[in-house]
Amino acid sequence: MTGDRRLKGRSKPKFKRQESWRYVRVSESWRRPRGKSSRMRISRRGWPQHAAVGYKGPRKYRGLHPSGLREILIHRPEELEGLSPEKEAVMIAATVGERKRMTIIEEAQRLGLRILNQGQKAVEAEALPTAGEAAETPETIPTVTEEAPEESGMVSKE
Repeated sequence: MTGDRRLKGRSKPKFKRQESWRYVRVSESWRRPRGKSSRMRISRRGWPQHAAVGYKGPRKYRGLHPSGLREILIHRPEELEGLSPEKEAVMIAATVGERKRMTIIEEAQRLGLRILNQGQKAVEAEALPTAGEAAETPETIPTVTEEAPEESGMVSKE
């Protein structure tokens, strides 16, 4: 794939929304300039480039993940069958629940597939103790000991 990435060519510029550098209220996310006398719309020299068909990349590379693999959206573990680990990567759908997500992750690892959005939920769930474990360990709860005022060196206002 590294040889193919070289053939991909130059990367396209980051297109900015017109006047986004001038006004705070205008975000940088791209919007097509539509003004009647817009200098950016008529491609005046000195103004930023705007998105045009000439910036389109080769068809062979469109829609690829930056890793060079084609993204496949998965909803069920059965959909993993027949995928190629060399050409395709797995993207687990957002609507998949935690139990089925774990099943998909285990099946994908067994097949040697790369998971693009394995997620922090699974990692956090393993790292954090459950409610039962937290209740069992008494050293996690700090104990407060009360001292007599004369021992602590404080003077009482009696």
